[in-house]
This record gives sequence, structure tokens and C-alpha cells, in this order.
Amino acid sequence: MSKDVVEAAAVAAHPQTTGSPADAGDAGYSKDLKARHVNMIAIGGAIGTGLLLGAGGRLHDAGPALALAYLVCGVFAFFVVRALGELVLYRPSSGSFVSYAREFLGEKGAYVAGWMYFLNWSTTGIADITAIALYTHYWSMFTSIPQWVLALIALAVVLAVNLISVKIFGEMEFWFAIVKVATIVGFMAIGIFLLATQHKVGGSTPGLDVISQHGGLFPHGVLPVVLVMQGVIFAYAALELVGVAAGETAEPQKVVPRAVNSIMWRVGLFYVGSVVLLALLLPSSIYKSGESPFVTVLSQIGIPAAGDVMNLVVLTAAMSSLNSGLYSTGRILRSMAMAGSAPKFTARMNRSQVPYGGILLTCGVCVLGVGLNYLMPAQAFEIVLEIASLGIISTWVIIMLCHMIFVRRAKQGLVTRPKFQLKGSPVTEIVTIVFLLFCLGMMWNDPEVGRKTLLLIPLIAVALIVGWFGVRRRVAQKADQELGELTK
Repeated sequence: MSKDVVEAAAVAAHPQTTGSPADAGDAGYSKDLKARHVNMIAIGGAIGTGLLLGAGGRLHDAGPALALAYLVCGVFAFFVVRALGELVLYRPSSGSFVSYAREFLGEKGAYVAGWMYFLNWSTTGIADITAIALYTHYWSMFTSIPQWVLALIALAVVLAVNLISVKIFGEMEFWFAIVKVATIVGFMAIGIFLLATQHKVGGSTPGLDVISQHGGLFPHGVLPVVLVMQGVIFAYAALELVGVAAGETAEPQKVVPRAVNSIMWRVGLFYVGSVVLLALLLPSSIYKSGESPFVTVLSQIGIPAAGDVMNLVVLTAAMSSLNSGLYSTGRILRSMAMAGSAPKFTARMNRSQVPYGGILLTCGVCVLGVGLNYLMPAQAFEIVLEIASLGIISTWVIIMLCHMIFVRRAKQGLVTRPKFQLKGSPVTEIVTIVFLLFCLGMMWNDPEVGRKTLLLIPLIAVALIVGWFGVRRRVAQKADQELGELTK
């Protein structure tokens, strides 16, 4: 049974929902996420270890022009979230882009979108629990505890929080985001003070001379700035959580536009502003991979315990990411299970209206990460991080494809666009997709990890094809059932 036939039947049976078919996976959720939760989920998605920790190594490699890379990538990330926001206002769904892919790309599109997103968050979850264990080892009292034990404890804590209720998840993300925002704002206040007073930082007087006397904006040329964009894009991963969270808020029409619009200035302030300050305070060559650039600056001016405080903040960011991954994949897998393209048990919900089946499946993959930490503690983080980037880039490409088809149908009079829109369609979507694929291609220039990751794409494609043949009969049966219910 084709998707078009099902949608036609839905329109015939429920003309008031023309162009906006319901998603069976949306039933049963509470609406306990408040505006402050969704706003902070948006902030939490925009601020993570990519800035708090990863910016140091990128500044060293690309120089002060890293700020331009963050700005360019931030603009395209905003396009993606704006497109998703428009789709959310058209039809809020906890299945988010998977639900929209089902509507605009068919069941095969939803299947690919869902499982690639699962690949993203399950591997990101492994990276997160690895990072948590590494950050915890920073303190001497934990060094005697094996890395895999700390990873398992972190996973158990976040799993418990996710299974209790969506309100607890929202509160946890709210406070995680508060910690991250307070840290960035505090650092920026210190940085501005150092600039204004011309207080020396590590022997250098802050200002434009720090940049001009150490190679300018591009100390190593333009190529390193281009190459670093793949990592910068991954730093913005999780912005799409706004779309998933909208399915569990009572007033998405009010909450989502505010959250999406605020992302752009937050990106400009927190990412671009922070990197500009870092470049003005110290030569980019001073920063290094594996150390927070904020710790580098604060230690140069003699602030005590800077490393301890920043390590705690980065630990918080990793916990936040793990928390978000379990939350989002639980909802996405339930949407897929209700359509037949994910295991039946991932559709199950507990008394607190939490889709525990999907959460447990993601958690199960993360347990494999605990094993990876046991076998290869030194390489575990890098191995899974690059694989996760495949998932997030494919997810964003699918969101833009869905939006492009949505706009095309709106021009045909089949659906109605909300007032909150992504402008410039289809050029905006096409340019964004080309840019994302370009960033993916840039991974080939990293022979150690990136190139090997790209070589996994054919294997992932074969796995998806084999999996589709395994579920297509159940998907067809679900479609037939839906059609039968609609035509009664």
C-alpha cells in the first residue's frame, strides 16, 4: 500500500486535516515541557563540548579565522532549525523530522531518517559516556576507578532521569543549560575586562596586535579553516532537539518561534563572540587540543582552580548531551515503531508517558560503548565521534529536503505554510544541502579517522537496504491498518 493512497484516504475521511496527516506515534504523550524548558533545550543544543572543549584545538589549527567558520556554519545551522521550526508549526510531532519525512518522502525516507538519527545519537552517547569518564578521571579521587565503570555509572544515572518523566528531563536540561550559559557569560565578562584594562595575559597585551603580530586572521592559510568546518558543524549538532521537544509542549505555536529565532543571536554571541575574545587574548598557537581554551586563558592570568571549574562544566555538557540523546531517540523510535519500521517494543510507554522501549534500545548500544571503554579506553572517543557526524549531516539534509517538498506542495495549494517561514526556498535548502555535503567530503582529508569513516558509508547503506527488506512487510501491514481505520 503506497503512502499516497493512505494520505488520500486520510484526506477523504478527515477533510479538516487536509495536507496534515496525523502521526500515530504522537498519541499518549504528556505536554509537560514549558517554554523555559524548550528555550533552554535550544540553548543546550547550541552550546556543548564543541565550544567548551573543542574550540582550543581548532583555534590552534585554523587561527583567529575560526570565528568566521563558526559564523558560516552557524548560519547554515540556523537555516536547518528555521526550516524544522516551520514544519513544527505546520504540524507539531514528537516524531519530528521522521514524521515529516514520512509525509513528504514516504516510508523509505522516514526509515532512513530515523535510523541515521539513531546512529548519530547512539554513537554520540558512546562518545559522551567516554568523555564523562575521562573528565571524571581529571580528579585524583577517581583515577583508581576504571574508565568503563565510570562510563556505566553515568549511563545508569541519565537513564534513570529519562525514564521518570519528561518534566524531570526538561528540568535537568534547564539547569544543565544554565550552567553552560553562566560559564560562557562569566568568561566573556572576564575577557572584556582584560581587553578594556589591557591586562597582560601570558605576557601578551590583549587586542588586535595579538592577531596581527602572529600571522593575522589566517596564520596557516585558508585551507585549515575550510577543513575545520566539518568539526564545527558537528559542534552545532542537537539544535534539532527543538523539533522533538515541541511535541511535548502545550503551546508549540508560541514557544517554537521564540526558541528558533533566539538561536541565531545565541550562536553569534556565545560561539563567534567567545572565539573572537579568545583570539584577542592569546595567540592562537598557545591553544591546544584536549584542553579547554577557557582554561588556557584563565590559567595564564593565575585564576585558581580554573581547570577544576571548567572540567566540571564540560562534564555537565557531556551529561546534557547524553540526556538529550536518550530523550530524542526514544521519541523518534516510537514514531518509527508505530509505522512498522522499528522494533515493536520501542513503541512501549510507561505510566509516566515516557517511551521507554526506544530509550532502552539506545541505552543498549551505549552499553556496547562501555565495552569499548574497557577494550580501547584511549581510542574510544575518536572512533565513535566521526561516525556520529554521518548521522547528523544526513539528518539535516533530510530536514531540508522535507522542507523543500513542503514548500512545493504549499505552492500547489495542497498544504498551508505558517507565517513563521524559512525564506528563499528552494535556493536556501539547496545551498544548505550542498554545504553540508561539502563538509562531509572534507572528512576525506583526515586519513587517520575521517577517511575511514567515509568508507563506512557503503556498509551503512547496505545495512539500511537489508533492514528495509526486513521491515517493509510490517510497514505495508501498518499502512493497510491505517487505511482500514480511516475508511470505516
